[in-house]
Amino acid sequence: MALPENVDFTRAWSEISAQLRRIVGDSTFEIWLSSLEALDWDGRTLVLRGQIDTQTWVAERFGRLIETCAASVLGTDLQIRFDGGPGPMTPRGASAARSGGRRRAAEPAPTPDAGDGFNPRYSFDQFIIGPGNRLAHAASLAVSELPGHAYNPLFLHAPPGLGKTHLLHAIGNYVLAFGGGTTVRYATVESFTNHFINALSTRSVDSFKRAYRDADVLLIDDVQFLASKAKTEEEFFHTFNALYETGRQLVLTCDRLPRELVSVEERLRERFDSGLVADIQPPDYATRLTILRKRAMLDHISLAEPEVLEMIAGRVSSNVRALEGALIRVVAYHSLTRRPIDLELTTTVLDSMYPDTSRGSVAIGDVQRSVASYFGVTVDELSSPSRAARVSWPRQLAMHLAREMTHASLPTIGQAFGGRDHATVHYACRKVSHRLIADPEASTALRELTQEILGNEGDRTS
Repeated sequence: MALPENVDFTRAWSEISAQLRRIVGDSTFEIWLSSLEALDWDGRTLVLRGQIDTQTWVAERFGRLIETCAASVLGTDLQIRFDGGPGPMTPRGASAARSGGRRRAAEPAPTPDAGDGFNPRYSFDQFIIGPGNRLAHAASLAVSELPGHAYNPLFLHAPPGLGKTHLLHAIGNYVLAFGGGTTVRYATVESFTNHFINALSTRSVDSFKRAYRDADVLLIDDVQFLASKAKTEEEFFHTFNALYETGRQLVLTCDRLPRELVSVEERLRERFDSGLVADIQPPDYATRLTILRKRAMLDHISLAEPEVLEMIAGRVSSNVRALEGALIRVVAYHSLTRRPIDLELTTTVLDSMYPDTSRGSVAIGDVQRSVASYFGVTVDELSSPSRAARVSWPRQLAMHLAREMTHASLPTIGQAFGGRDHATVHYACRKVSHRLIADPEASTALRELTQEILGNEGDRTS
């Protein structure tokens, strides 16, 4: 094949690769696309070579995206072909090949209903990763890249407002963008129930079943609301089985663990528990601050004092929804009063919303006494130079709790722990965050100590 004389092929492929990296992100690019080589282009077909064991999958999943990026750089419509692999790719054909011929190449995908509209702001790029959600994020990205192969089912568990729905929409957006024709359907249990009831009343149950059972990826939000809906539970059970047995991907969210769904049939609870159960914990201070900075950047919020975000992150700790809501209220108050977004304005707004009854009067000494009692050490040992494991871990956890539960600065916390500097406190908080990811006992200790400290505070103020 002859290469057109006016094209610098090496430079063109570099530009195509750069576009691909920007679109899919560094991690996905490095895993799947960095090894691709461009062998030739004759003006109509771009010939690529990849790793032999992943070449077919890459062609199916990213073929359309590669064609789009290549066309924008080379200035003409084209097709891609892998050397020694699949012929020119068409997105629908790729999907059909991957799914074992479940749908013919020319057959149109089912038309999604209004429930399948994914929020474009709910993407993986916009999801802030922290110690409390790292596993849920990684698992969600994995099932987006390899539906039906990574974790099936994936069960995301968290209280309201911590990002479960964000991750569902991120999966949907990713599959639609890079899935090469893979069909994805999203529904809340409420909309699933309403759809089912309507199908019964209009005698269109077969159409209802096709709408959900023909999806390659099914995303169901708030499965706790299946409780006490006998007919809906029965239909959902059969839908779950139909998809699971044919290798389709299921992702479910819930505000409690599968075993805690006591009003849901045991056979469904067992299926929910059969895959990966990933929980999401409330964000720590550093994650909350990053979330606020990202939101301020996206919404072009002009801050008179950057410490405003630190104040909000320190005051609002329950969930992401409340955190962003606090920032929105501050901005709204600024718009109404024309006052700058500074610490004075923020304090006025936050004091009316979050009077800070739990955090304002918790002292570092309260934290130290609770941690020392919990681990069987003394407060003096927490402040001592000792690096023994029986002391160092409780000390790090106490510093972390002091940072989360008081308004004390890092230098102030360090002084309370034997005159340590702020860098030592920062290091301790980071160590705790990393340990919480891999050590369930550490998470239990943190939760129990938080409840104890807040309970003690309530006893003192009552």
